[in-house]
Amino acid sequence: MSESTQSPKAKKSVALSGVVAGNTALCSVGRTGNDLHYRGYDILEIASTCEFEEIAYLLVHEKLPNAQELASYHAKLAALRALPEPLKSVLETLPASSHPMDVLRTGVSALGCLAPEATAHPPEGARDLADRLLASLGSMLCYWYHFAREHRRIEVQTDDESIGAHFLHLLHGRKPSAHWVRAMHTSLILYAEHEFNASTFTARVIAGTGSDLYSCITGAIGALRGPKHGGANEVAYEIQSRYAGPEEAETDIRRRVANKEVIIGFGHPVYTISDPRNQVIKEVARALVQESGDDKAFAIAERLEAVMQDTKQLFPNLDWYSAVSYHLMGIPTSMFTPLFVMARTSGWAAHVIEQRQEGKIIRPAANYTGPENQKFVPLSLRS
Repeated sequence: MSESTQSPKAKKSVALSGVVAGNTALCSVGRTGNDLHYRGYDILEIASTCEFEEIAYLLVHEKLPNAQELASYHAKLAALRALPEPLKSVLETLPASSHPMDVLRTGVSALGCLAPEATAHPPEGARDLADRLLASLGSMLCYWYHFAREHRRIEVQTDDESIGAHFLHLLHGRKPSAHWVRAMHTSLILYAEHEFNASTFTARVIAGTGSDLYSCITGAIGALRGPKHGGANEVAYEIQSRYAGPEEAETDIRRRVANKEVIIGFGHPVYTISDPRNQVIKEVARALVQESGDDKAFAIAERLEAVMQDTKQLFPNLDWYSAVSYHLMGIPTSMFTPLFVMARTSGWAAHVIEQRQEGKIIRPAANYTGPENQKFVPLSLRS
């Protein structure tokens, strides 16, 4: 075969890993190997002290709110928790076997038909829609959850101040403890934003075409649905829940590592030293253990953290102890990734607004590896 007819050699990586694909003022991640900043604020300074609503405001509205602005924001979000009756009807048609991520994807898409974004896409309008989604995603999820299982139409308005407390109240039918509310604030902050990850990049690609915010968020949910992205926290708990105790867990995981199996919940494509979010969420899980007295999942998770460091020099990522934390708050495993959505919608919306300001369509090139100079054969002559 001549040089001109040979197929080009495939590039070593076609996953865009390490490739700079655009500019953002929203987030910097992994520049020192284990750092994360939202609009310049260190995650280690804000995750355990701020309310999630402060950080959602920072991302969507571009600044940390003062006390008066935060109070007004709480009131605004509380007023946006209600669901239109046609949306409730859509949610009621979804079977109990639906994955909650599919429920949120459908709910966002339906709301986009019922309350569409203005064609001109002004930034303030997009921010208002982002706030409505942040306020109502928990309502959508819990309304479907109770109707699908009990055929019970719940009232989605609560007097809880925060998004996390509102969700837990609707899920369990009672006000959550202060420890649980604080745990939700920290968890949602840690999940709120992470630069050009797969779902965020999906949202920006859609935004670059000039599409509406609902389409961008729906596409991002679809990307996050995948087990290699948002579904990792569900898989992490499935791993942890296999075992009766730490010794059994260590024996099995060492065997799996020896067999070159991938253990979900460890390592990260951006961080090289450690995931800075892990040290925060681990302490959240530890505090929940102390409150509940149930240390089984935490003990297994901590033992496997040591095993993975010893055998593979891999560190746990945010998903590993998030799974423990959500389990201790009685959240069904299939809702772990939807909680990710409830947080990351703030980052997704901010990226959509930023991409619109860029005003460019995202259209990368591909390295073609198929055959060259194929001779066309008419249909009548094909054997």
